Amino acid sequence: AKKKKKKSLSLGEIRSRLWESQMTYFCASFKVLQDELNRKILDSLLDFTRKCSSARQHSDWASQMRANEIPTAALVLGVNVPDHDITFQSLSELLHQSVTPHVASVEAKECGALKHLMKRVLERLMDTVVDDDEEETEHTSTQLHKRVNCSLSALCDWYITKTKVGGQSTTEHERQQQPPVVIIFKDLEAFNPRVLQDFILICSRYIERLPLMFIFGIATSPSTIQRMLPHSVSSLLCIELFQSLSCTQHLATVIDQLILTPQFPFKLNAKVMQVLLSIFLYHDFSVRNFIKGLQLALLEHFHSQPLSVLCCKKKEAVLNVMQLSHRDLERIRQLPSFKRYVEKQESQEQVNLMTDDCHLKETCRKMIKGLHKYHKNYYPILKCLHTLTSALPRYPLGKQIRELHLTCLEKNVWENEDYQSAMKLLKMLAKDELIALLQRCGEILKPVKSKKMKSTAFHIPIILCDFLSFVLFLTAVVSEMAPSVEDSITSPIKNLQKKTDLFQLQKTLLEMNETRRSKKLSPFEILRNEALEFIDSLVKSHLSPPESQTLHEVCYYSSSATVRRHLNATPRTSIQAALSSPYYYLQNENLKTEDGTVSNAAPDICIAYKLHLECGRLINLYDWLEAYATVVSAADGNDPDSDGYGKVDEVKHARFIRSVSELEFLGFIKSTKQKTDHVARLTWGGC
Repeated sequence: AKKKKKKSLSLGEIRSRLWESQMTYFCASFKVLQDELNRKILDSLLDFTRKCSSARQHSDWASQMRANEIPTAALVLGVNVPDHDITFQSLSELLHQSVTPHVASVEAKECGALKHLMKRVLERLMDTVVDDDEEETEHTSTQLHKRVNCSLSALCDWYITKTKVGGQSTTEHERQQQPPVVIIFKDLEAFNPRVLQDFILICSRYIERLPLMFIFGIATSPSTIQRMLPHSVSSLLCIELFQSLSCTQHLATVIDQLILTPQFPFKLNAKVMQVLLSIFLYHDFSVRNFIKGLQLALLEHFHSQPLSVLCCKKKEAVLNVMQLSHRDLERIRQLPSFKRYVEKQESQEQVNLMTDDCHLKETCRKMIKGLHKYHKNYYPILKCLHTLTSALPRYPLGKQIRELHLTCLEKNVWENEDYQSAMKLLKMLAKDELIALLQRCGEILKPVKSKKMKSTAFHIPIILCDFLSFVLFLTAVVSEMAPSVEDSITSPIKNLQKKTDLFQLQKTLLEMNETRRSKKLSPFEILRNEALEFIDSLVKSHLSPPESQTLHEVCYYSSSATVRRHLNATPRTSIQAALSSPYYYLQNENLKTEDGTVSNAAPDICIAYKLHLECGRLINLYDWLEAYATVVSAADGNDPDSDGYGKVDEVKHARFIRSVSELEFLGFIKSTKQKTDHVARLTWGGC
């Protein structure tokens, strides 16, 4: 018994270590990918800041005119506001490393007035405490020494002190080489326009003494600047526009490199993937929140699935199979995919799988290897099919690869009508287009290490060689063939009389149709059909849904309801559940009830909420108060036969008023003028 306990503990530790390693790998991979995607826009911003900083060296008239303007970078980041923090954090770090140590970032929520904006900028640039005029606190002499006035003149003095060389003022050339002072406005649309205008006007007065530079973070459109700033203010800025990668392109890259890869053993089934994509497309467009949803699914999978100990690299998973206890093997026997596998076996094999643990372990090793082989072959073929179909008219299998991936996760894609129409459209492609697509498919399949896929990658260049040789031949003889082909095609039409009846026309068209059907295929058409049939065979061999694979449950997370409940919460339903059943939140035994009612010992707001559910559209406050007082008196343990039972005293009255105010704040009731001393009920259908 002790040995078994030790094994179960070791498997639990393995699960914990696997989750930690996969989470670390995933976060590191996402950070690297994020840096790569933001590199272009960040490098452009760095070049802009360096260019503006060096512009002070030139003495020509154009540079002198620009020196009187504040260089401003308008950075359009898109409506995916939760992702902006990562971009600004990377930008601040790069500016600190390569351009200037003087960088300050401000947000609208902390800059409601001009003095607040000025104070935040000075504090973050000077790293000190800035005096506020309204503060009337007493300070010691040390504190007064550290504090500075809230003005740009104090910032200028501090900057001159910081940029002195050897205690003496710098030369003119050295002054022009001084690092700029960069102020980043993270959410420009949320700033008070008047505050922003006044701050820019003040900064423009100090531009000769202070090399200021602004970066505006814009979520919507560059026209926001014209809408917020009048011409008299915007003319003080030298604005250059920068456009970041769109959030949909960002998500497509994340899915392609982090999800559609066999390197990451953890997978999502179709429903969970659909939930995460729906939240992204219909709520926030945030790639960061999409990644958080994926991390939540990873955590839930390793927490709720004991067999997730097999969700790892192939070698490690094969070793972990041999450490499974009898209890874990019983869990495998209960998996739906394993039950389907057992039903297809012979009777003796079924007995061995259900009774012999050693035989089951050996079978599971083969199944795990087959699952990893399935993933290794699935993703290259998926990308090949997307390459072939994404350029077709009306995108029959979807414009994005995530749409095709969802279709393949749900059912056999080759049974879909859209797949059939896509194959028909591929047969209509010109030879140049088809050759280019097959070449791209060959490039996708080249890195694959699977033996079967190697033969596939070898087969595609053979098809390409046949295509290319035939195209050269076709090009050489096409000029000679063209007239005869045209004659053969149009000959039935020429045989028609100038004036013909309907019967003759119908007969001629039927003859043309029969001729077209019986026409011998050209060498190009034979090769094209062979290539598409080969692609079709690859799809049918490798793009079956994961549910068709035995033991897919160890890698695929399927609880879409859990993900939706955590990420797409319904606040009103949660509040109603808490007010109706406070025991599940407070875990107090006195609040536990069996018939769904609320205990008289429940919090005041729960009692008031339960009583308000018994009322109609309009609630009489006096009747509500009396009912509340009766319930509270029972909770206090008063004798029901006493004279004071159910009476309203000052304390009960105050508690009732507070409960009603809280319900009004939560949106369950509101005051009304239809009746005196009544409130209107706003919600219906409680928990």
